[in-house]
Amino acid sequence: MAKAKSAFVCTECGAEYRKWQGQCSSCQEWNTLSEVRLSAARPGAASGGSGGSGRGGYAGAVSREVVELSNVDLGEVPRLTSTFEEFDRVLGGGLVPGSAVLLGGHPGAGKSTLLLQTACKLAQQRRVLYVTGEESLSQVAMRAHRLQLPTQGLQMLAETSIETILGVAERERPEVLIIDSIQTTHLEDIASAPGGVAQVRESAAALTRFAKQSSTVLMLVGHVTKDGTLAGPKVLEHMIDASLLLEGGADSRFRTLRGQKNRFGAVNELGVFAMLEHGLKEVKNPSAIFLSRSEEQAPGSLVMVVWEGTRPILVEVQALLDDSALGNPRRVAVGLDQNRLAMLLAVLHRHGGLFTGDQDVFLNVVGGVKVLETSADLAVLLAVVSSLQSRPLARELVVFGEVGLSGEIRPVPSGQERIVEAAKHGFRRAIVPRANAPKQAPEGMEVVAVDKLADALEAL
Repeated sequence: MAKAKSAFVCTECGAEYRKWQGQCSSCQEWNTLSEVRLSAARPGAASGGSGGSGRGGYAGAVSREVVELSNVDLGEVPRLTSTFEEFDRVLGGGLVPGSAVLLGGHPGAGKSTLLLQTACKLAQQRRVLYVTGEESLSQVAMRAHRLQLPTQGLQMLAETSIETILGVAERERPEVLIIDSIQTTHLEDIASAPGGVAQVRESAAALTRFAKQSSTVLMLVGHVTKDGTLAGPKVLEHMIDASLLLEGGADSRFRTLRGQKNRFGAVNELGVFAMLEHGLKEVKNPSAIFLSRSEEQAPGSLVMVVWEGTRPILVEVQALLDDSALGNPRRVAVGLDQNRLAMLLAVLHRHGGLFTGDQDVFLNVVGGVKVLETSADLAVLLAVVSSLQSRPLARELVVFGEVGLSGEIRPVPSGQERIVEAAKHGFRRAIVPRANAPKQAPEGMEVVAVDKLADALEAL
């Protein structure tokens, strides 16, 4: 019997080492190396077959000949609809045959619910195999009955062995293969527990090779750690084609699906769902949801236009300033970068003449949306000024623009589309960077173009 070998793999970047060390030399992270046991190579394992954990690569069939790029066949591959327009939007237009999609999220976010709804509806037209490793078949059937989903035609399998799953998939030849979840699967040749670094990596590699060789859509459910990143080795995100994250707190009825990696579409695309009694329902006009405001306008409340993927979304930002009883005032930002908030407050003091060093500053983006772009800078500062001076802003006012360290208002991408979207929702006044000002404003809207932060404060 061949002696089992071991290696040490970094859970952050996937780098391998022959012996343990405190710091990973590749990503410079500490205490991220974990020991994995490697099995002896089997005959024919290096050929890259669809079964087993061979090292044939993740791309399926390997080309042995050099081909000029201009001669590569660009045959149009038809996409499969997921039956959800918001899901298709995040995927870049639908499911691509032969692709591997990883769906992550916190427990209770709705990952299994979303995939079960997708599988039941797809099974009415195509061959779908749903493999569950966390729940029994009766539990899945009970959920489908509670959600009032059509269950005819959906093939189910309760299994965690990759060899068995691949054998059934070879026999059934599904167009869509769903694994719930990748952390529960295991290969017999890997002598470690399911969910370990080696098991997750090799199981995903075997499934990805099968998907690409058979043109099957592979959808994997992945767990996340307490800091929100996908559990398992970092190499798992490199071998798949699309990485999606389903977010939403337990106290919120809305879920946001964001693309973090996508080889077939735009990244940072956002899809919005509402968790209802009969499962997830897509929200086709998220701006209307995030703009559910009270009739009485309060100081510190302002609407801004952010760009998510390929569309603009209007969200409300709220600021609250209060006299600080501490020597070091608090700076709390929910949905925004806290370090950028501190920088913007310094710009407000230096170039706007407003001092907030004795104030606790609290900032919140309504609806649980996380704003990742800099177009929210100007709206944040104007909301802070509104709360500081206890002066409500007009309900029909919308703001966007990036603020530089010298107090200049810098343009943002897709400014024209943002203004048009705001006009559609009834906003009548907009404060925007001068470079984003349109030659002709939409009918009924006044566009105020500003160059400096002082100009924006005067425009209020």
